[in-house]
Amino acid sequence: MKKPVQMAQLTADAMRKVVQRQPVILLPLGSFEDQGPHMPMGDYLLADIMAQHIATAATEQGYETYTAPVLPFGGADYFGYMPGGIALSQTTLRAVLQDMLTSLIKNGFKKLVIINGHGGNCTMIHDVTQALFQHNKTMVPSFYLWRAAAALLPDVVGVEQAKRSGGHGANPLTSIGQYLVPELVKVENMITPDQTKKVWGLDVLDFGTVSLHGVPISVPLEGDKTATQGVGRGDPHFCNAETGKALTEKLVQTGVALIAHMNTQPPV
Repeated sequence: MKKPVQMAQLTADAMRKVVQRQPVILLPLGSFEDQGPHMPMGDYLLADIMAQHIATAATEQGYETYTAPVLPFGGADYFGYMPGGIALSQTTLRAVLQDMLTSLIKNGFKKLVIINGHGGNCTMIHDVTQALFQHNKTMVPSFYLWRAAAALLPDVVGVEQAKRSGGHGANPLTSIGQYLVPELVKVENMITPDQTKKVWGLDVLDFGTVSLHGVPISVPLEGDKTATQGVGRGDPHFCNAETGKALTEKLVQTGVALIAHMNTQPPV
């Protein structure tokens, strides 16, 4: 039987013993939003599962690691239009993450890693972790899963396939979903995004971004104005579980490498 890696599954007695060994604690963050008509809204599920995979692999390699309960609600950005979607204001989310980190640190956990699964969390995470470092030199790195996966995608499927399939509602998240939670992905609902979409009289480049004579300009619009049912520029029909498996394995390897690095570094 594999050793449990979720903090929520440990007894209070076990937790008091665990902290004495100074393990690494992963804090998975996600969102509850529109990921396209074929994907579950709870993309935090994938961040949580990925954190558990990383923790298990790291523990098996000798780096004791646990995952904190996932924070399912991300920072509000482009998805306020979605019925059922739940997002936190950046101010609220900042306070929540500060409290989470403070709770762990004050009771002796010193090796903390944020496993981020939502772009709308990035600025807030930087602000909180930078303030923490400036205050007491506690280093809390953040591993943004989907940005890393997007960077890895061309090596997995080739440059042209990555261009055709990369984007919100497509790769890398759809492929990873097809691998990790295939029962939740409704392939029959996949759509091809509108590549000719315009808003404010300009061509859409991405969420909240349009092109003015080839120059990207940010506009304060919700995602239903700049995307196609939650799908950005990439076509999800090019996604598959094989790609998801390869990306998952690479992300787990990177996560374990980060944990290994943390265990060799003296306090800053």
